Amino acid sequence: MLASAQGRSREDSIEDLLGISFGVRTEQHGRVIRDLQTEKSMTRKRNSNKFDKEMPLTYRYYLSDARFLVALGADRAVLETLEQAIRSPKWPLYLGRRSCPPDYPLSLGIRDEYEDVRKALESEPWHAADWYKRRYGHQKLEIVCDALEGDDTEAWSDLPLSFSSSGRRYADRAVRRYHISNPDEPKDGDDDNSRPPSFESTGEDDPMNFA
Repeated sequence: MLASAQGRSREDSIEDLLGISFGVRTEQHGRVIRDLQTEKSMTRKRNSNKFDKEMPLTYRYYLSDARFLVALGADRAVLETLEQAIRSPKWPLYLGRRSCPPDYPLSLGIRDEYEDVRKALESEPWHAADWYKRRYGHQKLEIVCDALEGDDTEAWSDLPLSFSSSGRRYADRAVRRYHISNPDEPKDGDDDNSRPPSFESTGEDDPMNFA
């Protein structure tokens, strides 16, 4: 998304972006929804004005009503350049597919009060929707960030090396996953037994079942 906002092509290098510290906090669990789509292809029969029609059914999976807080760590000059690109992107920005635009405001600004990405994700107020806060005010928040030496880590193959049209390439990235107490106080009237929706409710065969 950062490369797209800056107007880079798929063939341009993104090596300078790989050194940026990166972390994500789940603000609001979503639900995976399945969309049924059809594809039409028409071929003319030989020596005939009639056409054969093929309409295979396909499915697309989307994460609905989810929110995530992303923290980036780099020199201020780098962050200012990226923020300007995010606020005035060269290309349209979307999440996975063009039909999934991000919520706005996309940038919450540059924060000088946080020491690093982890401190930002652990301290920043909760950015879930008001209805979600009322319903699930007692939940802990999950953070996934770049691992440091000594952390319990997982390997995720999501470090982009190239978005080239001839073949995208990714490398492994060591990450740490942990939960924190909600930075915001629970709202009055929240139910202690309330739980956010689970990805598992979409079924074992769901290719986007992340939980």
